[in-house]
Amino acid sequence: MKILVALAFIMIIASLGSALFFLMRDKGKSPRTMRALAMRVGLSVTLFLLILLANKLGWITPTGIR
Repeated sequence: MKILVALAFIMIIASLGSALFFLMRDKGKSPRTMRALAMRVGLSVTLFLLILLANKLGWITPTGIR
């Protein structure tokens, strides 16, 4: 589960980086920036739902503040 979450974070950061690249390169004249940002939002929502599901199924357990 830790590997899956780490990969999802890497994909989210890569999507954010590609949006910045497209914004700087295209000067906002193509839809690629919006598509990359929409992908980032979709990945973030998917990761959040996956964490909720994993908690419900007992794959991960909360440890609290130590």
